[in-house]
Amino acid sequence: MKSDKVKQNKYKLIDLFAGAGGLTLGFTDGRFSGEFECIFGVDNDPAAVLTHNENFGDHSICTNIEDWLDSEPNIPRADIVVGGPPCQGFSLLNKNREGDQRRALWEPFMDVVELSGASAFVIENVQGLLKSPEFSDIEKKAIELGFLVKAKVLNSADYGVPQTRKRTIIIGCKPANVESILDFPPSKTHSATPESDGLLPWKTVYDAISDLPDPEGTSIRRCDPPLDIHFGRSPTAISLERYKAVPPGGNRFDLQKNAPHITPQCWIKKKSGGTDLFGRLWWDRPSVTIRTEFFKPEKGRYLHPDKNRPITHREAARLMGFPDDFKFMGSKIQIARQIGNAVPPPLGGAIASYMADLLSKHKKKAA
Repeated sequence: MKSDKVKQNKYKLIDLFAGAGGLTLGFTDGRFSGEFECIFGVDNDPAAVLTHNENFGDHSICTNIEDWLDSEPNIPRADIVVGGPPCQGFSLLNKNREGDQRRALWEPFMDVVELSGASAFVIENVQGLLKSPEFSDIEKKAIELGFLVKAKVLNSADYGVPQTRKRTIIIGCKPANVESILDFPPSKTHSATPESDGLLPWKTVYDAISDLPDPEGTSIRRCDPPLDIHFGRSPTAISLERYKAVPPGGNRFDLQKNAPHITPQCWIKKKSGGTDLFGRLWWDRPSVTIRTEFFKPEKGRYLHPDKNRPITHREAARLMGFPDDFKFMGSKIQIARQIGNAVPPPLGGAIASYMADLLSKHKKKAA
């Protein structure tokens, strides 16, 4: 997948908080969009930077973005800056959001937008961002820099990802054509009700992973994809019994009903909430949101639809929309973090096609 060949007539892209490069892949790979060339990336996760460089060329650096900006770097000229500032500060899972300094990481992002001379930007974050005070601050700063701004919560399943992952997408473009940005977001390609909408049906867990054989071993293997990261775990006897007690589509409440003697006491005492915990994915639906600890069933609905095991790294990557030839670097834990933190590439591709159209209109107006 990696190519260091200079691509002609492609929009130049900088990816900040790039992670493994799910958004980069959506913008640069012809299977999704392919109208952009990544010229630079920044992330503070060493393993993620290795993955990004392995797949896109040696363009990404491992550093803290604020320290990097303080060093007065030579920022390359770009057409667009994309990225997802760390979402923990906005996430509903973070109960102590007040005063979280990570909220402010949109500021160095916008500094790079300005210093690179970009005509457009894309920010991806959890859906809570759209109703936070920070969104107003981002919008105000972007307007000061001469951008038109639009934002919407998008569901990845509506764009061909076998996962119902909802994220805030903020876009900005220079106001060469006011009308061109009014039709945001990109048109959906898939639907939960395809017959009435005239769209393709949502992709399901079955579509994504049903062809994979049973996993082998418990470690990353030196073999061709998809089996390289299609490995299992070594569950304890009690864990295996818990898996067996959860029926198709079930969750922790079914575990408690069927096997109360091996149900954790904290779950028995907690009568409500957490309906996805220790749940099985459904074959005929998209998956739930894949997070960084998808290999732990106690963290969510991450049990295989009918096998007595959690989903594998390969299955999680496919449920994110990563093609099998995308090469992840690092340990099992590091790769899981890269998968769970990524932007699903098909969603990135839909946004990329939309932004390429905006940039084309901007250049025509500027000419």
